[in-house]
Amino acid sequence: MLHLDGVIYSLQQTGGISVLFDEILKRLPEEKYTLDIPRLSYPWSRYCNASFDSNKSIFHSTYYRLPEGKSAGIVTTVHDFTYERFARGIRKSLHGWQKRKAISGADIIICVSESTKADLYEFVKVGRAQKVIVVPNGVSMAYRHLACSIEQQVLFVGARGSYKNFRNVVLALARSPDIMLVCVGGGEYSREEKKFLEETIPGRYRHAGRLTNEELNEEYNKSICLVYPSLYEGFGIPILEAMNAGCPVIAVRSSSIPEVAGDAAWLLESGSVEEIAGGVDFFRSNVNRERFIMLGFSQASKFSWDITYRRTLEVYEELLGEKL
Repeated sequence: MLHLDGVIYSLQQTGGISVLFDEILKRLPEEKYTLDIPRLSYPWSRYCNASFDSNKSIFHSTYYRLPEGKSAGIVTTVHDFTYERFARGIRKSLHGWQKRKAISGADIIICVSESTKADLYEFVKVGRAQKVIVVPNGVSMAYRHLACSIEQQVLFVGARGSYKNFRNVVLALARSPDIMLVCVGGGEYSREEKKFLEETIPGRYRHAGRLTNEELNEEYNKSICLVYPSLYEGFGIPILEAMNAGCPVIAVRSSSIPEVAGDAAWLLESGSVEEIAGGVDFFRSNVNRERFIMLGFSQASKFSWDITYRRTLEVYEELLGEKL
């Protein structure tokens, strides 16, 4: 039996982590697991151990928690080390403490990329008896190529703060006065962002909000390219979504990005304004777009949520000593 601590669903409405566990739960037979989504009564509740005590079940938290009592084995999935690299103050301290505690208590540690595994050994002391494996994320088949016209827009998906390098994207598009910037997710534009956008690319930006897979797939298909110039990622699911949809990708050669993108994205060395502008110009050529679309299809085919599920299931069965 497997018990999933669904704390992530109390912390976020959408995001890469909840997508991962959504895909695992879709495939797990209902009679093989229990799921508890805690009600977080206080801000510090997220840092408390989960109410669980059963030496017959595997415990797997969706976000860095341990059980209060016994279990047949504990699995912890490590997604990235963003807080350790970029956060400051109490948020960094609390998150780091929680993550280290969850990792130290795990029998098997799953990392979503080789890059995240390398970060794990850099930031956390892993015990000799603990097993560390890499199980990459997948990509939904909801993302597919559609027969539709390309519009004069580039797409930016996800959060826009600090290391996501959003400011350089806007500055790069100032050099292409006929191209619209479309942002998906990451919350509405702040007052400061609106001011910057209006000063830099006036009237050439819109926020598409939080979209369904099908709606986002349409945006990928309509766009010249996805600009994903983040300076650090534990994985980078939007890269695969775009590739599966036939949308060329501009990204930075850092952290996990080369693992995920392979040779199928236009990889930048630093994510500078000049590099991003050059990448957008490159993909304005239909010949270049078509070449990278085909490369993207091939690269995205290497990743699948079915594969992610099977390899995660093997972890559970190893700890249980039997088939689930």
